[in-house]
Amino acid sequence: MTKKDGNPVPPPPLQGEGGDDVTTDLVRLMQRDLVFVIRFMGESQYRLQSHFQDFILKQLAGTGVTQETHPMIHAFVERHAIMLRDFVFSGVSLSRQLHLEEVEKLTGDTMIRVDIWDELRTHIEMAERQFRAQLPELPPILEAWKTPERPKSGDGR
Repeated sequence: MTKKDGNPVPPPPLQGEGGDDVTTDLVRLMQRDLVFVIRFMGESQYRLQSHFQDFILKQLAGTGVTQETHPMIHAFVERHAIMLRDFVFSGVSLSRQLHLEEVEKLTGDTMIRVDIWDELRTHIEMAERQFRAQLPELPPILEAWKTPERPKSGDGR
């Protein structure tokens, strides 16, 4: 949203700690903060990864590194092919973002916000339950972040 002078209108402040519902805050910010991106899945991921594996193997062979000279090279090649694949798909996804309003116009679906609110609320509650379930195990793990004890005076330190 913009003012008449073309400058963006800042969103109202979030409710913060103790607020009624962070989900409502997030939905309120969707107009500005929510974008839809494309995502390549399935065979497309496999196809691009295979391309990069072949590419890397050919490039390495030009330097004298082959499967015969380096029998364990496949782990290196696979890892780097995945990194290159993800780099390509992330770049394409970031360059093709649609904002909520555009998606609503394209689909004619005015209930997207309600559906997203429902999903946000469900996942927030699930994350909170999961954290609460792990809470009894955390104090011993968090000992490493405890304030170090100061040496007692008279220790000579």
